[in-house]
Amino acid sequence: MKLTDTPPPPRRGFLAGLRSSFFTGLIVIAPIGITIWLIWTLTGWIDSWVLPLIPTAYNPALLIREYTGLEIDIRGIGVVTFLLFTVLVGWIAKGIIGRSLIRWAESLVLSIPVIRSLYSGLKQIAETILQQGQTNFDKACLIEYPRKGIWAIAFISTKAKGEVQALTEDDVVAVFMPTTPNPTSGFLLFVPMKDVKVLSMPVEDAAKLIISAGLVYPSDQLPEAVRKAMPDAAE
Repeated sequence: MKLTDTPPPPRRGFLAGLRSSFFTGLIVIAPIGITIWLIWTLTGWIDSWVLPLIPTAYNPALLIREYTGLEIDIRGIGVVTFLLFTVLVGWIAKGIIGRSLIRWAESLVLSIPVIRSLYSGLKQIAETILQQGQTNFDKACLIEYPRKGIWAIAFISTKAKGEVQALTEDDVVAVFMPTTPNPTSGFLLFVPMKDVKVLSMPVEDAAKLIISAGLVYPSDQLPEAVRKAMPDAAE
């Protein structure tokens, strides 16, 4: 063997191969398993709330237990019942009688001091989120938080209105800055539009970046407009 020859790479041991195969399989199985577990858990949670409200004569699980004596957990019946009930309520609410009943019920609820505030707030949130044709969190952005020079990913909600915009000199937008790894919690910030850097990546990719704590980047390919704006592009 000559000194200039490159020695062959060391052979991987049997345990090293098993470990590599295990982690490869874990990468494949973990997302599928966690997704199935979350769907199963959410379905069971909805069933636990809806099934007790179904009359015994129409509850499949209770009917099976009554006639066969078997305890069978039929997941999804509560979810289907909830969806059908929601569609039925929406269909009734579109009619004249339904609208009259809703107005009467709302007037009754709004006459109760504490319940009035709670109901009004929840209704406003629901209408804002579920209103057809309105986009929510359609753009991801970078903002300097908690101080200058430190950047955080946030989602643009809406342009500021009313008193918030009236008391500020610049055009202000409302942004939601989620926390890692739980994006359901976060902070509502009102930031001048000139201090917001809008990202080209989709909201879904920005959410993955936040949830993974910076481990999962959407892509190495930068949009053409972003690449031209970089300082190195001029060289």
